[in-house]
Amino acid sequence: MPPAANPSLSKTNVQKITPKQPIRVRRPSREEALQAVRTLIRWAGDDPDREGLLGTPDRVVRSYEEFFSGYDDDPVALLQRTFEEMDGYDEIVVLKDIRFESHCEHHIAAIIGKVHIAYLPNNRVVGISKLARVVEAYARRLQVQEKMNAQIANCIQHVLEPKGVAVVIEAAHQCMTTRGVHKPGVTMVTSTMLGAFREDSRTRREFLAMIRNPESVGG
Repeated sequence: MPPAANPSLSKTNVQKITPKQPIRVRRPSREEALQAVRTLIRWAGDDPDREGLLGTPDRVVRSYEEFFSGYDDDPVALLQRTFEEMDGYDEIVVLKDIRFESHCEHHIAAIIGKVHIAYLPNNRVVGISKLARVVEAYARRLQVQEKMNAQIANCIQHVLEPKGVAVVIEAAHQCMTTRGVHKPGVTMVTSTMLGAFREDSRTRREFLAMIRNPESVGG
């Protein structure tokens, strides 16, 4: 159970950060993108005009459209529709094991993992699918895990204005598993705690217990 109301956890003491929108740049034409892929194929040492590679530029460009579709999404707008009919519910809301696929901005290598989200409602809640969509909106961009962690938490805090938000991300980074130091099996864990989850250790421990031990839910 979360602790009783504490003046130190009031909304005025919760970190106020307005989510930043991605920098808008002029996108090259599709043909320019196709030519860029052909150039990389030649730089790698192969012939983009040989039979097996003729369709590769188009497939790569279409893959990029999917990988980085988050630049076209507005995470704030995804959370705008909320519900106030809670019948007095004031416990932690947790959505765990949200799988995501992203790409690191340093090597454009895959980041694959899962996100755990919790918030302590303050008179309104949001549909759980919207939380998963916020994760997708930020994941489908060139990313750094620490930045993505903070972006998700700050967006939820900014829009829902709950008593607190907690976000934990666990992910494997192919920039270190398939290149460089070549260390497979390594998981990076990051967290952002705002409001009640930062200020009250009991609330934080309850969240961490819930994402580590399914039997703790309702216990």
